[in-house]
Amino acid sequence: MLKIIVPIKQVPETGNVRMDPETGTMVREGVVSIVNPLDLYSIETALMLKEQFGAHVTVLTMGPLNAVKALKEAISMGCDDGAILSDRAFAGSDTWATAYALSSAIRHFGDFDLVLTGERATDGDTGQVGPNIAAALDLPLATYVRKVNTLDPEGKTITVERSVEEGVETLQMPLPCLLTVVKEISYPRLPTLRGKKRAKTVEIPVL
Repeated sequence: MLKIIVPIKQVPETGNVRMDPETGTMVREGVVSIVNPLDLYSIETALMLKEQFGAHVTVLTMGPLNAVKALKEAISMGCDDGAILSDRAFAGSDTWATAYALSSAIRHFGDFDLVLTGERATDGDTGQVGPNIAAALDLPLATYVRKVNTLDPEGKTITVERSVEEGVETLQMPLPCLLTVVKEISYPRLPTLRGKKRAKTVEIPVL
């Protein structure tokens, strides 16, 4: 069975974004947060692969303990389990530190076949964390993936299409690897009632 890991982020709802005029950083306290909208596409991609090939999908996030809400939403959509990295030492982490921490957590899970991330987060808008995780784990990387053509779990390969300036590039990659996906890859499903009931009972470990 495939083992898929999906790092996600909780971000401020777009209409509630405020900046601290003194520090120039985003104010997060007391602001309504949601799952990063672009991460919903990586979650959906993982769930589609789960339906096609059979897979165990783990969602992972880093942040304050209330970010468990984002993991529960992903589980209510169909992911199997989740974990949160939470420590005051992580506060203010830049993209390199965030990717380093997430890659360390992924190593903690042991063997895996695929890491799927969104193109970028709507609050930072850098698109750096996914590629940085790939670098930290020494994984083959494809960015801006718009379609998964084939996946061969036995041969340990995946063939994808990625958007480039000139059009579309097709790549065959060895597993394990990391893909960052774009909106064209899927349309995210909604949580189900059964999923919501299950998410309420799932215990989320804190790393």
